[in-house]
Amino acid sequence: MSLNRIFAFGAAKNLVFSLHRPAQHLRMSSLEEIIANNKRNGEIISSIASELAVMRRELLAQKKQQLREENVVLKQQVETAKQQLIALELSHSKKQIPLPNSRGLCTEVGANLNAEPKVKSPKDKCPETSPVDQKQTAAKEKKPKKEKPVASANVATELPVDAGRLDMRVGRIIEIGRHPDADSLYLEKIDCGEAQPRTVVSGLVKFVPLEEMQNRLVIVLCNLKPAKMRGVTSEAMVMCASTADKVEVLSPPAGAVPGDLVHCEGYPRQPDAQLNPKKKIFETCAPDLRTNDQLVACYKGAALHVPGKGNIVAQTLKNVNVK
Repeated sequence: MSLNRIFAFGAAKNLVFSLHRPAQHLRMSSLEEIIANNKRNGEIISSIASELAVMRRELLAQKKQQLREENVVLKQQVETAKQQLIALELSHSKKQIPLPNSRGLCTEVGANLNAEPKVKSPKDKCPETSPVDQKQTAAKEKKPKKEKPVASANVATELPVDAGRLDMRVGRIIEIGRHPDADSLYLEKIDCGEAQPRTVVSGLVKFVPLEEMQNRLVIVLCNLKPAKMRGVTSEAMVMCASTADKVEVLSPPAGAVPGDLVHCEGYPRQPDAQLNPKKKIFETCAPDLRTNDQLVACYKGAALHVPGKGNIVAQTLKNVNVK
């Protein structure tokens, strides 16, 4: 082989090797780039999944909080509707009857269920009974039924002594003048939303001018026992914020009308038909009837109000007795 052919063969061989190496290097670079891209994509997917989990937890927490707030609002609306229903029933002379204590009933039934059955002796087994014995047995079975009215009466007398026992209503003074036999007393006719106005005697001559009383809306305590004052029977009492030197007639909220019932938050309205003077219910409640720093009339700090219309207020007297 000539020298020229040897050189030519060597050059061709080197050319083949030089063309083959870049193609192999290109394939390895592409594979590594694909692997790196897959790794980055996996990290991105994991990050997105973590963010979605966090967002899902936050949304669930927000939804739970929203539902709790809605439940609170619904409970308040139910309580308001309940108070309005009670007020409506009372305005139509529907007496509110408290639920009887069920504990005694359950205890009695439980005792009967747990009692061991009595084994009758041969003397007790009488297949033949006379008509007289049958009547006596029937009378014994009916005796427990006669005790029910007594039990309900006892429940009625066990009501707590609080502002719920006081029948306070909105009234309008439609007629007023001086008491014929007492210079310090007003003689008033007050419309309380009933068939006839009530006659009321008030010792307000020294504190409130006559012209300020005429046609005025007031708060009236209606279930006091009627009492004679200088020969005139007073059928109610006008409620006032009072000190030794100053007396202010309590004012109903705007929009109130004669006959509107006064409620006290936390003390269900279940007034007596007439307060028994011997039990001193009003006298017991009176020390806790006061105005607060915002001039609102309260019982033990709970505002007196007309549902849906507003609170009962004084004009200027704060933290004083209401009577």
